[in-house]
Amino acid sequence: MEATATLTPNMTFARLASDEQIERAAQALEANNIHTVIAQNGAEAKQLVLELLPEGAEVHAAQSQTLEKLGLSAEIDKSGRFDAVRPKIFALDRQTQMNEIRTLVARPAFSVGSVHAVTETGQVLIASNTGSQLAAYASGAGKVIWVVGTQKIVKDLDEGLRRIQEYSYPLEDARIRALANMGSAVRKVLIVNSEARPGRITLILVKEELGF
Repeated sequence: MEATATLTPNMTFARLASDEQIERAAQALEANNIHTVIAQNGAEAKQLVLELLPEGAEVHAAQSQTLEKLGLSAEIDKSGRFDAVRPKIFALDRQTQMNEIRTLVARPAFSVGSVHAVTETGQVLIASNTGSQLAAYASGAGKVIWVVGTQKIVKDLDEGLRRIQEYSYPLEDARIRALANMGSAVRKVLIVNSEARPGRITLILVKEELGF
């Protein structure tokens, strides 16, 4: 489903959730084995992420507007505190070393990123054009940390899918067109209903508008 023209995002999906919605979502996520922490702002969220990452740990910072805004992408990839995956990927040849690239992305010790919707019933939705980050989120990463602005909280799965199509996708499509003169697409959507391994996923809900 590729865009052929500029799409107008549905701005109702940009509104921050109420405290009651945040609490309902947090309780439901916890019941689904997704450990949830509530941060008052982006600075607090950044600190929480860094406290969860051991010095020297292998960390893949997924491409994310949220991580970029918080300075987490730079902190993970450039500070020297971690065994960062993305610099390794950029150093490899995409024509001859794709197997190595796929392996690095799919099974890091820690995968840090964001999501596109969180339901009040405890589901998490991540949309992707290529799907490159989804394997790690679903199973491959040892631990997953998601940083999520509370404007991404929705009532249920149907509303989550609408949010992706009507808000996240138009904004990402416009971003990609501005950078590369080509559109994006919603080719793959991962829905996490619950996590089988307690303690594997931590989701930080931030009372601030972050990302798409």
